[in-house]
Amino acid sequence: MTEPTEPHQDNTAPQADQQAGALTQAPATAVPQQGAFDYLIVGAGFAGSVLAERLASSGKRVLIVDRRAHIGGNAYDAYDDAGVLIHPYGPHIFHTNSRDVFDYLSQFTQWRPYQHRVKASVDGQLVPMPINLDTVNQLYGLSLTSFELEDFFASVAEPVEHVRTSEDVVVSKVGRDLYQKFFRGYTRKQWGLDPSELDASVTARVPTRTNRDDRYFADVYQAMPLHGYTRMFQNMLDHPNIKVMLNTDYREIVDVIPWHHMIYTGPVDAFFDHCYGPLPYRSLAFKHETHDVDYLLPVGTVNHPNDYAYTRVSEFKHITGQRHHQTSVVYEFPQAEGDPYYPVPRPENAELYKRYEALANARPDVTFVGRLATYRYYNMDQVVAQALTTFRKLTGEG
Repeated sequence: MTEPTEPHQDNTAPQADQQAGALTQAPATAVPQQGAFDYLIVGAGFAGSVLAERLASSGKRVLIVDRRAHIGGNAYDAYDDAGVLIHPYGPHIFHTNSRDVFDYLSQFTQWRPYQHRVKASVDGQLVPMPINLDTVNQLYGLSLTSFELEDFFASVAEPVEHVRTSEDVVVSKVGRDLYQKFFRGYTRKQWGLDPSELDASVTARVPTRTNRDDRYFADVYQAMPLHGYTRMFQNMLDHPNIKVMLNTDYREIVDVIPWHHMIYTGPVDAFFDHCYGPLPYRSLAFKHETHDVDYLLPVGTVNHPNDYAYTRVSEFKHITGQRHHQTSVVYEFPQAEGDPYYPVPRPENAELYKRYEALANARPDVTFVGRLATYRYYNMDQVVAQALTTFRKLTGEG
């Protein structure tokens, strides 16, 4: 499906973009066995949609079901009542170092170049995050050079013989004070745990820089889908071999509609009825607001590590590039209950997952893919890469 080259600047929501569910739905009645679907895919997010497209393009008949009323999973976007394009499940910023992933998605969208910038509210100031040369100079009233900043970090860093936790990662790089200002409070809100209780991988995701680079990500490819994620997913699933059922729990149809192989992208513990107990996840609550101003924030996201109950506030017009006389923002409130968003990276949780993984490996009729199904804290591009690899394994193409 060819898209126009000019950036999308509509101030109202086109009806076609609002109707993610308008894709042809599979019948909910019994289907003759010879008409069975080759694949039943549970979940229409990145993992499920990529696999649906790849398998359909290879000649397979695919039924993809999702319990939500829309495709796209958490990356779904839509126009709010003011006509501003928002991400209902919080900001999703695309970035990757994988040419293969970027080229694959480029079949279904054109791109708007976008490099995400974040500031953190610390000591009454808005300073660049990740911590860089300007962050330190601004906070401490210094005028260090890049070379001097390396010495500064070395002077405040605390030696850690074995880096095991998120606290170890930060204090061993930038010391206790910056750890307290930027990481401890944010992590406690985000995960409901102290950084000393979390795996090192959590804070290792956020780099520390000795130059003035204030981009949140440093990936080679940084861009947003020109017309939004939902349009990209619609293009991806617009194939005669793909049928979509929304507002549908797969358990309602799994014994009604014949299929040969299942691809499951939901929580792995839920698939096995939590037989070993629930895997811990963190959830999020979102507060969306629209304001009668051009822009509310100086950058796409402002983190609040030490004040307020929310972790961050994001402004969508920075991210999408949309022109509009109003602006919409979202506040994120981490919580223990609700839809699963983030697997909690702790050793005991990894051990519990291994028990579920053993059950998954014993199911040759089901393939488990994605963040929730494999209990991994993946970025969007990593999920796409995993799905493409899974396709090659399923079809023997690599």
